[in-house]
Amino acid sequence: MKTILVRGGGQTVNIGDISHTPSLLAVLERHIPEANIILWPTRLDRGVAEMLRRRFPDMRIVRDAKGWRSENPRDDDPTIAEALQEADLMMHSSGPGFGSRPDFVRWHQETGKPYGAYGITLGSGIDPNQLPTFEPSLINVLNDASFIFTRETTSLKAVQQLDLACNHFDFTPDVSFMLDLRNDEAADALMESAGLKREDFICVIPRLRITPYWKIYPERTFDSGEIERRTAINEEHAERDHAKLREAIVAWVRQTGHKVLICPEMSYQVDIIRPLVYDPLPADVKEKVVPLDRYWITDEAASMYSRALAVVSMECHSPLIANSVGRPGVYLRQPQDSWKGQMYSDVGLGDWKIELESASGADLTQVLLEIHADYDGALARVNRAKSFVAEQTAKTMSIVQGALGDQATKSREHF
Repeated sequence: MKTILVRGGGQTVNIGDISHTPSLLAVLERHIPEANIILWPTRLDRGVAEMLRRRFPDMRIVRDAKGWRSENPRDDDPTIAEALQEADLMMHSSGPGFGSRPDFVRWHQETGKPYGAYGITLGSGIDPNQLPTFEPSLINVLNDASFIFTRETTSLKAVQQLDLACNHFDFTPDVSFMLDLRNDEAADALMESAGLKREDFICVIPRLRITPYWKIYPERTFDSGEIERRTAINEEHAERDHAKLREAIVAWVRQTGHKVLICPEMSYQVDIIRPLVYDPLPADVKEKVVPLDRYWITDEAASMYSRALAVVSMECHSPLIANSVGRPGVYLRQPQDSWKGQMYSDVGLGDWKIELESASGADLTQVLLEIHADYDGALARVNRAKSFVAEQTAKTMSIVQGALGDQATKSREHF
């Protein structure tokens, strides 16, 4: 039986990053159900390991991963060395880049077996004026891959300029579109405690221009000058950005009568929900707005999004998770974010990607109220996007299956 080693399980302070691994696992389950799966994670804390085990009970997890080690590994969980020996193919999950490439270099050097990346952004930084950059070490890894699938077409065009030997370059939507996790019990409890009713509220997610990782990971070393520079950018734009969000919330509550749940995509956002969004709201609006005062993880968030009318987010992945559960998602893109936002246009939802720098609160309000006015039409748009994603995913997964099949054939010939 064929075995795929998935390199994933990134940071758990972001429900979007968390979503990449279970989404890819679900895609593999659907398209290559006969394959055994081993996960080589970076982090699986905050209950993420347990969440994955519930959804994928047959999956094994590397027991000696450098960044995260289970306190209670299963008897059949392999070591990295055992996983490298057993697996026929290694895959990099969706994400902001080819972040685990040293592990793929090791795989390539020690095994010679095929590998690839499935739904990544390449060549884009946080500087909106930055030209595509590809380090020689990255180019080498891309060159030797059996397939490279970018999660938006801008990265695809950038990579195609490199004239690499890899035969299979294509675009496949971020796998978060295919998420199928749920935690209905947790969502039901939150709905009750918050006084929310199904399809009687929207979810709203705030965000600073640049993620303050120096606060999220205080144990790490960060350049003090760079912290000052990024903090200044955040302080310059925080009030203006969130004033636009508040304007839309006020209009939504007063014109539709529906409620709002302000919630985080990243852990640090719990601290900005009240001062930047909730506290300045007028008293009559506050009565219908609920600030979530804790972080959550992806399965609970997905279940809440499935109960909401829509999701409005300054973060990129909550709208994708909303789409995965059949709900409209509006992405308020800030210029410091990477060009991953192109994925919305790529799947036919570009009208729901709003450039926050140039848009006004009235612009956001108009989009939101248009969704409300023709909600059936909005749901139909989501379903069309999901159909396109499913078609493109099937196309690219056939390439993955081919690479896996080729390796299995070579293994049989060897023996």
